Amino acid sequence: MGPRDQGGVAVAAQPNNLSWPGKVGSGSAGSGSPSSWPEQPGLKYHNRTMSESPGFTDPKYEVMAQEFENLTLRINPPRVVIDNTTQDDATLVKVDSVNRHGCLLQVVQLLTDLDLVITKAYISSDGGWFVDVFHVVDQHGKKVTDQGLITYIQEELGAKGPSDQRVQLQTCTGKPIGLQDIEEHTAIELTGVDRPGLLSEISAVLATLRCNVSAAAVWTHNLRVACVVYVTDETTKGPISDSAKLVRVKELLAGVMRPDDGKTTTATEFSVSSTRTERRLHQMLFADRDYEVKDPYARLRRREAMALKEGAREGPPGIGIRNCVDTGYSIIVIRTPDRPKLLFDTVCTLTDMQYVVFHASIDSTDGMAFQEYYVRHMDGCTLDSEAERQRVIKCVEAAIERRVPEGLRLELCTSDRVGLLSDVTRVFREAGLSVTRADVTTRGEKAVNVFYVTSASGGQVDMETVDKMRREIGQTILQVSNTPIMGSPPREPLEKPRERFSFSSLLRCKSEQILYSLGIGMGR
Repeated sequence: MGPRDQGGVAVAAQPNNLSWPGKVGSGSAGSGSPSSWPEQPGLKYHNRTMSESPGFTDPKYEVMAQEFENLTLRINPPRVVIDNTTQDDATLVKVDSVNRHGCLLQVVQLLTDLDLVITKAYISSDGGWFVDVFHVVDQHGKKVTDQGLITYIQEELGAKGPSDQRVQLQTCTGKPIGLQDIEEHTAIELTGVDRPGLLSEISAVLATLRCNVSAAAVWTHNLRVACVVYVTDETTKGPISDSAKLVRVKELLAGVMRPDDGKTTTATEFSVSSTRTERRLHQMLFADRDYEVKDPYARLRRREAMALKEGAREGPPGIGIRNCVDTGYSIIVIRTPDRPKLLFDTVCTLTDMQYVVFHASIDSTDGMAFQEYYVRHMDGCTLDSEAERQRVIKCVEAAIERRVPEGLRLELCTSDRVGLLSDVTRVFREAGLSVTRADVTTRGEKAVNVFYVTSASGGQVDMETVDKMRREIGQTILQVSNTPIMGSPPREPLEKPRERFSFSSLLRCKSEQILYSLGIGMGR
C-alpha cells in the first residue's frame, strides 16, 4: 500500500526439555513466498531457504531449494501428535518436523482458524528442526475431543500437508472450516482513511452494480481502514467475469476511498490470493502504516476498550526488547491482557516485518498473557538500533490493538439478498453512527453479520437511537449483544502470578528488567 495518507483498492477474482538457543537455524516465522509479502520503504525481503549466501539469486537455485525442501520432508515427514491424556485441562498439540520457512505461522494460523485458544506454547526451531508444543482448548475452555477435528489437524500439519478439498466440519462456535472459496467469488481489498459512513458508501456502490456481498471483514485502527469483501455477480451467481464491470467496480470504489482533499491516488490490482482474510487484514494495515499514531485520543479510547473487553486490570501492552550477546538473539517480551488469537496476531506481525522466531515461550495466567520471543531478522541481524526496536514495539502494539473492537456490538441475522448490507449500513449512517468493525458472513440462505458501532465522533451510542434502528430494521433481525465498550473498569492490584516457563531463569530476569526499565511492571 502507499503512504499513510493514501487510499487503495485491489480486486482479486516444545516440551520442557527445549535445547538452549545457541545456533543459527532456518527459522519458523513466515508464510508464502517473499514476492507475496507487502513491500515496505527501506525493507528488502530475502528468501534464503537454500543458502544464506547472496550468490544464490538465480531462479534455478530457487527451484533446487524447493526440490531439496520437498525431498527433506519426504525423508523426514512431519509428526503431529494430539495428546488428551497428559494434561487435565488442555489438549496438547505436538508438532515435530524438519524446519522449513513458515512452520510456526502455519501451525498457529490453523489452530486460530479452528477457533481454538492457545493457553501455553513452547517453541523451538533451532538447528534445522522444528519442535513445538501447544496447549489448546476450545472457546468453552474444554479439550478438543471431536475426532473429525483431531484428524483434520493431523492431516493439515502432517505429511499430507494442507488440502484444497472442502471439508464438512465446523468449529465449536459453528463456523465452517476452510478458506473462502476464491473461485466462486471476486475478492475486493480496500484500504484508506476511515470516516463515518464509509462502509455504507462501499456497499451502496456494490448494490448499485448488482453485486451480492457473500462475506466481508472490516477493521479500523488509528483512523485507517482495511476491508476485504467477497462478492458475486447477481446475474451469474459467481465471480464477476465481465471485464467492463470489473473496471466500473474499481473506478467507483476508488472514488469512494479517495479522501475529500482529492490529492491522494488509488492503486488497483487483479490477483488471486489464498491468504486467510484476517492475515490479509494485518498485512494491509501494516503496509498502510497504521502503527503510526495519527489520533492519540482514538488510541486512548481503543486501549480503554481493550481493558474493558478483556476484563483487564492493567493498562496498555507492555513490550520490551533487548539483545542477548551470548546467544546472538534479540529478545522480545510482551505482557498484555489475554484474548483469543493474540498469538496469531503477534506472530503474523513479526513475520510481516521479516523477523524469524527461533524460540518462544507463551503463557496466560489470570487474564494476562506473557510472550517471550528469541528472534533475528531474516538477514541474520539482531535489533541493534533504537529506531528499529521502537518500530517493532509500535508494530506489535498495533497488531494487538487492531482486533479489539470499539463500540456497541450489534448482531444481524436474516435472509440474504442483494443490497442487504447497503440497506443496513445506510440506516447506521442516517442515525449518525460509525462502523468500527464488521464481520459479514453467509450461511446457506442466511446473512449473519456482526457490527461494532460508535457515534460519529467516536463516543458512546445513544440507546434510544439503537431502539429506533431496531424498529426500522426489525426487532428480531437486529439484536444488541452487549453493553458499549468505551471505558475502563476500576483497576485493582494484580495478584502475584505463578511462575511461568522460560528458556533460562537468568534471561527471564533480564527480560523483566527490560520492562521495569521502560516503566512497565510485570505485575509482581
